[in-house]
Amino acid sequence: MPHVILVAPQQPASQRRYLRGLAKAGAVVSGVGQTRPERLEPEVRHLLHAYEHVPDLRDEDAFAAAVQRIQARGPWVDRLETTVEDFLLPTARARAKTGIPGLTVEQALFCSDKLRMKEHLAARGVPCARHTEVGFPEDLARFVADVGYPVVLKPRVGSRAADSHRIDDAEGLERALAAARVEDADQAWVAEAFVEGHEGFYDTVMGEDGVAMEFASHYYPTVLEAMHTRWISPQVVHTNRLHQDGYDRVRQLGQQVIGELALRSTATHMEWFHGPGGHRFSEIGARPPSSGFWDVYSEANEIDVYTEWARVLVRGRLEEPPTHRYAAGLINLRPSQDGVVRGYSGVERMQRAYGELIFRMHLPPPGTPTQPIGAGYLANAWVCVKHPDYDELRGILDDIGRTVQVWAG
Repeated sequence: MPHVILVAPQQPASQRRYLRGLAKAGAVVSGVGQTRPERLEPEVRHLLHAYEHVPDLRDEDAFAAAVQRIQARGPWVDRLETTVEDFLLPTARARAKTGIPGLTVEQALFCSDKLRMKEHLAARGVPCARHTEVGFPEDLARFVADVGYPVVLKPRVGSRAADSHRIDDAEGLERALAAARVEDADQAWVAEAFVEGHEGFYDTVMGEDGVAMEFASHYYPTVLEAMHTRWISPQVVHTNRLHQDGYDRVRQLGQQVIGELALRSTATHMEWFHGPGGHRFSEIGARPPSSGFWDVYSEANEIDVYTEWARVLVRGRLEEPPTHRYAAGLINLRPSQDGVVRGYSGVERMQRAYGELIFRMHLPPPGTPTQPIGAGYLANAWVCVKHPDYDELRGILDDIGRTVQVWAG
């Protein structure tokens, strides 16, 4: 049986889905993680063949030494895998030190560093927004003078939209510089010309022979607007129309980027924009999407995406391909203000109208402290819904956003 080392098999909590998937696919699974061995949950301990504790996975020597101890005990290690963005580069460096195949250090750098990524892809004909490195305030001022407002200032590494800043005028420029502290050596920044239009993402599971599974989803509104505007109940909606007319360019762009980076045997998550200038590449990660969106794909496509990912990884093939029967989406319901949850209105009406279509829901009980809106799509309350018709689903999600109120104080 193939032997796979899974990085961080317990934390974050979503990691257990990948661990279960590997076990179902017939792999022997060992773990390397920051969780102390005595704090591993019973299910995790049961599914792991071996486990090595590393206090900080960014310590490359300690990480590689832990992998080498597993290798020495056997059986032969076939794969060393991570699905956590923060560990993408340390894992690639551990692979290089231990001779395990998979994502290379160069590929991990391209998928972690927005500036390196875009310079590489733009030079090969991938349409990207104009961009520049920002190390000092004058770098940003020169870029604005060159391309004009609006621009977006974002961390060079990382994917939190709440840490990005849209700049529309001179006053906004000063605010962004103050908030970002661009001269701080602990953080690097990139500025991009703002791309007007619609935002979505294209996800794949890649085998050695290319794309084994592919999915596309849409943001309503864009992530940057959603993470900075409290009154919006933002949605992320997975389409079941990927193989119909209208998505050819999305698929072509995604597979062009994957090809230019020579990505194989990995999950990918690529953000894109479509506007007056056509399709534009935003960024790509060699990882699954955030917000547990593989759970949405699993429900919409009547499969366990985690297990099929594992089967592609260790066997090179799917057993159950996606059905594309349903569209499915997540709506994030924001509290009226920061503080603690006081209660809800409209929940019973929502359940009467759409109960059979709701497949996941999280309503924190009264008394729960609220989270900032920038904490993401799974912060505070949220509801997941599926429907065979994409347009019907969008109307249902809109109605839930109007109906359900989260009261806080």
